[in-house]
Amino acid sequence: MAIRRGAGAFLALLFLVGLLACGGGPVPGSTAVSTTRIQNKGSDTMVNLALAWAEAYNELNPSIEVSVTGGGSGTGIAALINQTVDMANASRQIKAEEVGQAEESGVLPVEHTVAGDAIAVVVHPSNPVDRLTIPQLSDIFSGKITNWLQVGGEDRPIVLLSRESNSGTHVFFLEEVVRRGDRDDKTLFSPDTLLMPSSEGISAEVRQNPNAIGYDGLGYVTSDQKVLAVAPADGRPYVMPSVDTVKNGTYPIARPLYIYTVGEPQGAIAGYLEWITGPEGQAIVLGQGFVPLD
Repeated sequence: MAIRRGAGAFLALLFLVGLLACGGGPVPGSTAVSTTRIQNKGSDTMVNLALAWAEAYNELNPSIEVSVTGGGSGTGIAALINQTVDMANASRQIKAEEVGQAEESGVLPVEHTVAGDAIAVVVHPSNPVDRLTIPQLSDIFSGKITNWLQVGGEDRPIVLLSRESNSGTHVFFLEEVVRRGDRDDKTLFSPDTLLMPSSEGISAEVRQNPNAIGYDGLGYVTSDQKVLAVAPADGRPYVMPSVDTVKNGTYPIARPLYIYTVGEPQGAIAGYLEWITGPEGQAIVLGQGFVPLD
């Protein structure tokens, strides 16, 4: 009899384990809700904006969680190509070689414009220089101009600050400012340039170094930095970066911000992107210091 009772208990235990393993779903009357997770990675310029989007959207849709990480536009696009994320944030357009890599992996990257931005040129507040042209900026960041005296400032060496090469902001500034938009130009940043890991790193160094010059997305500019007016060339108007000057096309270092998906978005990802580009998502763009879509 003892053996039969033990066998019965053992069979009952096996039955219970089987039920648990089969995952019979929520217990009747429970409040369990299935969660959809969206993996979002990329641009450090966009990371604070993306975090603000994710938090606000989760409050509206508790069953959808968006996980946001930075690392740079190149890192995000690489993760999309490797299909380890659902969405890649990028402060530059995807490169031709990245499209080729995606095609080899069977991935079709689809581009979505989600905001606008201005790249502000920033210096220490004590610097008397308050405006520069694109050719002057090119000569400064390529190392042809090395002293503030050469552009109307004091006799001080220029300390160059840039984002790291995996940053979309670095790539955009290199192509549109250092190389002046000339696709055949191979000019590089001066080897003396200090490469900073984040936009906050550039801001911190500018605040403490009276000889420094750097560049940042508009959303990272703070009141304790001096923002320079920029002209596209000699004899052209100098313009300060702002939402209005980006929208009217007068500020010469402006760009769109992108999210890339694998193919046309579906389901939760499509809904999230629709919300981002709608009134609520674009209000957050403005609140974060960037330029909302028209």
